[in-house]
Amino acid sequence: MTTEQVSGLILAAGKGTRMKSAIAKVLHEVFYAPMLHHVLDAMAPLRLERTIVIIGHQHEQVEAALRGYPVTPVVQREQLGTGHAVLCAEESLRGAGGVLLILCGDTPLIRTATLAAMLASHQEQAMPLTVMTTTLVEPAGYGRIIRNSQGEFEKIVEEKDASSAERRITEINAGIYCVDLPFIFNALARVGTDNNQGERYLTDIVAIARGEGRQVNMFCCADSMEVLGVNSRLELAEAHRQLQLRRNAELMLAGVTLLAPDTISVQPGVTIGPDTCIHPNVHLTGSTRVGRHCIIAPNTVLHDCRIGDNVTIGPLSLLNGQELADNTCFPPQP
Repeated sequence: MTTEQVSGLILAAGKGTRMKSAIAKVLHEVFYAPMLHHVLDAMAPLRLERTIVIIGHQHEQVEAALRGYPVTPVVQREQLGTGHAVLCAEESLRGAGGVLLILCGDTPLIRTATLAAMLASHQEQAMPLTVMTTTLVEPAGYGRIIRNSQGEFEKIVEEKDASSAERRITEINAGIYCVDLPFIFNALARVGTDNNQGERYLTDIVAIARGEGRQVNMFCCADSMEVLGVNSRLELAEAHRQLQLRRNAELMLAGVTLLAPDTISVQPGVTIGPDTCIHPNVHLTGSTRVGRHCIIAPNTVLHDCRIGDNVTIGPLSLLNGQELADNTCFPPQP
């Protein structure tokens, strides 16, 4: 199967009440971009046949944030559950075959390589449905994976519908699926709303597949942090921190010295030459370019700057749109 036979669907209609915000959840910024953009950017290298984004709460603002991305927005007028959200895409997917890759718009840490590996697993196992799972020490808030006595995947139970024994299960549903078309829509047509939320759960398609005697594939995401769902300001801060550390790891592997990388923030798009040393509490943003063999002292902010090679920038510097030539210092030395 090629990616020309795979479509993408991102669920981004929710309000996100736990964010305690007037801003739609998927528009909250994490590491210099709305969290929805991080999900779209993770999917982009897969070169899917088409990508649909289900929007709802503040749909006009969310649709505006999608400009520049080759996606089709579809409005979910009423938020009646994740299963209902997927059904809203049925018309846009009419005539499509192959596989539908479903993600949530509040998982900004998911990696392209993980999605590609999941698609490969789905193809290899030749089952109608693949569910991404992971294991959490503290699984509160997530649907639990229920296995039968033979260890086979039976169903997903949402936490609000789970018994006390089921809530102790640490294997959880990551909310990312590969599902064959048209199986997904045939299954969702049979999903009811007999649950504590009175909603149509997407997760019920697992039990439907099993009820038809079909196996359901499980793809385990080894790094549980990748599937962190951002539902609060605490989780937003953690997602930002993780993306910042990823970016800094890339820079250090490319030959840049970062002292106290937890305190250094480098926006994507900023370039830094090898053998440059960056001290704690430095922020580099915008279109900033830093050359080789530079020293940037603590508590410095550079925005849209052009810094040559062998440049030293002193502590507590704030530069916006400045150019510093090779072999110079800022502030200038007497």
